[in-house]
Amino acid sequence: MQHVCQALLDNPGDTATAAGWANRLAMGDKTFHRRFLLATGMTFGKWRQQLRLMSSLTLLMQGMPITQVALASGYDSHSAYTTAFGKQFGQPPSAFAADI
Repeated sequence: MQHVCQALLDNPGDTATAAGWANRLAMGDKTFHRRFLLATGMTFGKWRQQLRLMSSLTLLMQGMPITQVALASGYDSHSAYTTAFGKQFGQPPSAFAADI
């Protein structure tokens, strides 16, 4: 699981699914999910979402446009990113960027 986490830390926008990672590691989906949860204390989806949102803060602070931040962080669209950001931080990324 350390390899998976490091690969995602190196590239938060990686779109490989849990099933894809399980396949690469020659294990079943359920086994991957169980081991990931045991190793990190979070589900794969939740962990990756947290990583993407936290790494996106750096991009926002650098002044990158929100759409580019969304795509670089692995989100399919500006709106998907804005929704996830708002749920996590209680404000849209535009408000966060404006406060910088």
